[in-house]
Amino acid sequence: RRRGGELARLGGDGVRLHHLELSAFGPFAGTVEVDLDRLGADGLFLLHGETGAGKTTLLDAVAFALYGRVPGARGEAKRLRCDRADAATPTRVRLELTIAGRRMEIIRNPEYPRPKARGSGTTLQKAAVTLRWVGAPPAGMPAANLTRAEEVGQLVLDLLGMSADQFFQVVLLPQGEFA
Repeated sequence: RRRGGELARLGGDGVRLHHLELSAFGPFAGTVEVDLDRLGADGLFLLHGETGAGKTTLLDAVAFALYGRVPGARGEAKRLRCDRADAATPTRVRLELTIAGRRMEIIRNPEYPRPKARGSGTTLQKAAVTLRWVGAPPAGMPAANLTRAEEVGQLVLDLLGMSADQFFQVVLLPQGEFA
């Protein structure tokens, strides 16, 4: 939806978001895809909509893909999975972006309880992350996918030059925390 009041393009030539996909994340029970290249073709765009439409969730998804957490009290809740999602739908965020001329895709899923494959009850789906290069990897970077949270976190920090807290303060407006 293109209604609301929050800017969603990260500034400058250093970072460009291309595609965002959410599955069973926040209020979105199914899969939602946003073609950010198309939306941003003419420059900046505005996320605008009624309260509860999911604007902040889209920004949270970008933060979660990059850093594995979301800002403020929403991050402390540790409940990123949609309560209305079908049990078979995995919770994940996929973000394709370019940072400092390096195009990549980051896929993350949070830790959440899911039904057991056999028998009754639930089991804990562990948090996971995969970073893959779109095209050839930059010089000195491994060609294989990165799957360790520490490696992905350090790479994002190195490329963006910002920690998660700095990103939340500088790039994202402090949603609901204007005090």
